[in-house]
Amino acid sequence: MIRPGKMIQQVLSSIFKKPATTRYPYVKASMPGHFRGKIKFNPEKCIGCMMCMRDCPSKAITIKKVGDKKFEAEFDLGRCIYCAQCVDSCLKKALEYTNEFELASLDRKKLKVTFHAEPDKGPETKA
Repeated sequence: MIRPGKMIQQVLSSIFKKPATTRYPYVKASMPGHFRGKIKFNPEKCIGCMMCMRDCPSKAITIKKVGDKKFEAEFDLGRCIYCAQCVDSCLKKALEYTNEFELASLDRKKLKVTFHAEPDKGPETKA
């Protein structure tokens, strides 16, 4: 058991120390390098091999062909476990992880993110 005199000494010494906690909601936290946050998809680089879909352990990625060599990706962030295995398996580096980690939502529909491919530009006509 701690004696009262020793306890008072400990309390007084801790008054002048900096707190060990952070002020997170009020001061934004900075994430370390290579933090695995929200996945970003670059449709211009995608070749449609679907390795990311096959490699995803939680089946959170769906790749769809929308045109000639055009693909779009749908990510279900509610299922994603943020392992970044899809980023590692992408041959053309069309996927990358970001430092974005504040992804909580009460609406499940907001957790489904679709990255659309650029629409095909038809032949230009001179008028």
